Amino acid sequence: MQKAIYKRILLKLSGEDLLGEKKFGIDPKVLQRLADEIDQVRKLDVEIAIVIGGGNIFRGVSGIDQGFDQVTGDQMGMLATLINSLALQTTLENRNIHTRLLSAIRIEEIAEPYIRRRAIRHLEKGRVIILGAGTGHPYFTTDTAAALRAVEIKADVILKGTRVEGVYDSDPEMNANAIKYTEINFLDVLKKGLKVMDLTAVTLCQENKLPIIVFNMNKHENLKRLLLGEKIGTIVNHEVKTN
Repeated sequence: MQKAIYKRILLKLSGEDLLGEKKFGIDPKVLQRLADEIDQVRKLDVEIAIVIGGGNIFRGVSGIDQGFDQVTGDQMGMLATLINSLALQTTLENRNIHTRLLSAIRIEEIAEPYIRRRAIRHLEKGRVIILGAGTGHPYFTTDTAAALRAVEIKADVILKGTRVEGVYDSDPEMNANAIKYTEINFLDVLKKGLKVMDLTAVTLCQENKLPIIVFNMNKHENLKRLLLGEKIGTIVNHEVKTN
């Protein structure tokens, strides 16, 4: 059996990842593809926690432009993450993959409340856990929620799935000459203002020496290949020097 280089991971996905060809909402084909990728990794005996954003449904920041105050907008965004989490949970369970949805806000009819020890126990039992509603507090992004939960459950790494190949010195979708980093340290990410995760999330990972790998989640089997040790994406770590 092939052996993964990490035992416990936190996979961070953006809500926009679920759009697929749609302009709004959830593309079922994307859910099926994500379920395929997660199932492959689960079979490597990897413990998987997932945090999904809600930007395909509602973003707190854009809510301000629509006349909502930020607290209300962020709360609506938290509910959007739960919609995405439920969609992914259903898709996984249709494949007989045992899951648990844990929410940072109390909504017991839909999800268990997030309790750190309970989350860890689910992972130890081989269940995929989906962590919804961000941190449960306004003014914090799902990037920060991912970093916080990863530290709490003692994940080995945060894997941030994106639609580009890794971290670049500028936006590769806008600049064809953007240079990709293979490795970079937290300090350089902060100095250069690179868009890895938000400032709070990066700082939290830096303080806890928790590596982040940014990679293209849209490429088939990229997640599996990464966990088997292939050099996929960009690793952000405490010790490496910028290449």
